[in-house]
Amino acid sequence: MPTFTRLAAALALCTASLASLSAQAADEARYNQVAVRAEVSQEVAHDLMHVTLYSESQNTDPAKLADEITRTLNSAVEKARKAKGVTVSLGSRNSYPVYDEKGQKITAWRERAEVRLESADFAALSQLSADLMGQLKMAGMNFSIAEKTRKTHEDDLIKQAVDAFKARAQLATDALGGKGYKLVNLSLNSAGFQPPQPIMMRAMSAKGYADAAAVPEIEAGTSRVSVSADGTIEVQMP
Repeated sequence: MPTFTRLAAALALCTASLASLSAQAADEARYNQVAVRAEVSQEVAHDLMHVTLYSESQNTDPAKLADEITRTLNSAVEKARKAKGVTVSLGSRNSYPVYDEKGQKITAWRERAEVRLESADFAALSQLSADLMGQLKMAGMNFSIAEKTRKTHEDDLIKQAVDAFKARAQLATDALGGKGYKLVNLSLNSAGFQPPQPIMMRAMSAKGYADAAAVPEIEAGTSRVSVSADGTIEVQMP
């Protein structure tokens, strides 16, 4: 057999042996591995209030209708922006035709536009909403957790999740009769906040709101946030 051919065959055999040894080592490295999961959660109070108000009207002239809605929105937004600590933004705006009874001829146009308000000051936003009811109607109200608040609670839960993971890893090691364990990998995940149920309110006239003795007290509620620690440990046997 030529020298070059013998050398190539030897190299091929060596490569195959190394691959076999690597595969064997990988199998051995995974031999005592155990998947471990721990999860912690906490109820967090909502600290942001969201209110959606809207203006809706109908007119046979779409241009006049659009002008009417725009004037109403501008007036409401101007008043809302004077309130301290309240974020104001425009929501959806849609117009659509109104047909006759036969559904063939357009008899008028109807338009609806929203104003969205957000604040951490529930009392201020409640009062502002009441003040704007003379111009707008209530579409809905809900609550959420501010980003800064969410991050603070998540950071605390991450520490708790890691401690819980360590406890479970040690529990698994003891159950298997191991003398200790090595951490192979660890993944931390936040399940996020359960979306709060929106508090829907019926459209109320300005008179109806004015007849109320006082702005109702707000119960913002809570949402649950959870953080999980998923990982793999390698149990070291005696």
